[in-house]
Amino acid sequence: MTRLFRFIRNLPYGMAALFALALPLAAQGGGVPMPEIPEANARFSETQGCVEPTDEMRKNHMEYILHQRDKTMHEGIRTKQHSLVECINCHVSDAPDAQRYSSEKHFCNSCHTFASVRIDCFQCHADRPVKSGQSGTPASSRDPVMYSQDSAEEARMVEQMQALVAGGSENE
Repeated sequence: MTRLFRFIRNLPYGMAALFALALPLAAQGGGVPMPEIPEANARFSETQGCVEPTDEMRKNHMEYILHQRDKTMHEGIRTKQHSLVECINCHVSDAPDAQRYSSEKHFCNSCHTFASVRIDCFQCHADRPVKSGQSGTPASSRDPVMYSQDSAEEARMVEQMQALVAGGSENE
């Protein structure tokens, strides 16, 4: 019992010593290779490379994608800025031999594998750009009217959708 008590009493000192020894290794990177992230194929605009700053996208891209999904699915609003289709179009090659999501070299999977994050986006969505008019092309990428760059147009579309929903519920 005395041995157990001494062990528990000295445990914080042992943890501190272990942490102090591990700190220099962590500062050197510990030999852990960082993922290779492929460069983007295009720019969002002439003044902006990506839709958000790189550090912001690395931390919060999933929030943007989920928000975009909700606006599209629940409100019928489609924009290019945080669209998964546009992310793939910009960051993944459209070459016939381009990497599939299952490859660690795919733009999305390069970081997700490194971070041990499992996503299911590509069970439904294309993991490579799909040219307009080909089978599997989302309707939104074929129909430029569905993508509104003008916020006034988006507001008008939301009002129309809300009027349709309100009108539909009164008639039921």
